[in-house]
Amino acid sequence: MKVSCDKEGIENASKIISQGGIVIFPTDTVYGIGCDPYNKEAVEKIYKIKSRDIIKSVPILTYSTEAAERIAQFDQLAKKIVKKFWPGPLTLILKVTDQKMKKSLNLENKIAVRVPNHRCTLELLKKCNYLVGTSANISGDLPHTNPEECLEKMQNYDIFVDGGIITSNGESTIIEIENEEIKIIREGSLTKEEILQS
Repeated sequence: MKVSCDKEGIENASKIISQGGIVIFPTDTVYGIGCDPYNKEAVEKIYKIKSRDIIKSVPILTYSTEAAERIAQFDQLAKKIVKKFWPGPLTLILKVTDQKMKKSLNLENKIAVRVPNHRCTLELLKKCNYLVGTSANISGDLPHTNPEECLEKMQNYDIFVDGGIITSNGESTIIEIENEEIKIIREGSLTKEEILQS
């Protein structure tokens, strides 16, 4: 099922997510594929759809820093960084504090979190709080910014939220903060310099 990025489409998508369904949706960087992160079966399905290695953890999207603080531990430096870059293309790897999510996502002790800067996705996240938010592509392929290409390549999802063509500078930058030090795990649309200047 394909829906528009409007009130009705978001309503449909959130209903399907709550029933354990898989959603493809636009973000500020690329099209993402997601599900309810507390639903272990749905999470496993995403790994199958993407042919993703089970040892690679999936990031979590949410709608606000406050919501992210309910599942992960933020130190002062992390708080300072997200104040500047969220919503936006920055993913933080932090200590996971939500034991239920830790179990359903099969995490050791860290979780990757992000607040995307996309109106439609934020509206969807306000309805479902958290979403697995990994790129909607087969592992090893390039991520999609064009909905038509994404529709053509991806299979076995339940609902596609069409947000049109996404214009971005690439994927989110992933950082990890350990002992007040910033480590760049993947440089995306934000450079190391931009983050270190925060």
